[in-house]
Amino acid sequence: MNAQFKKGVLELCVLSKLAKSDQYGYELTEAISKEMVIATGTLYLILKRLKDEDYVETYLVESGEGPARKYYHLTESGREYQKRLRGEWFEFVDAVARVLGEYDVWDPKHFKLKVSGEEEKDAKQQEGSIREGEDGSL
Repeated sequence: MNAQFKKGVLELCVLSKLAKSDQYGYELTEAISKEMVIATGTLYLILKRLKDEDYVETYLVESGEGPARKYYHLTESGREYQKRLRGEWFEFVDAVARVLGEYDVWDPKHFKLKVSGEEEKDAKQQEGSIREGEDGSL
């Protein structure tokens, strides 16, 4: 996979994993590594930046094996940021698919989140904004 593609989307991947549950660094690295190859330590730089920007906070949990683990928790502003980035990502992918002339390959239905309540409303609004641009406008 192209390194520039990954560089641009890893932050969204980290935020999205943390939106589902708090995780410690190694656990997060392992989960994302199952989907794409990432260099050791890459996510720690992203996590540090996200913490500096108050999108995540940390807490320690004692481990039965070795030292305490530092868990990362998404703050409310981090959740808002993740939703915004997610929407921008889908708009971007949609635009690229149109430029490539392969719009029929891209179907937002394949990328629906498992959501409920307010998140479902947000997801439907994002899906609607993607469809609004189907006329080819970028």
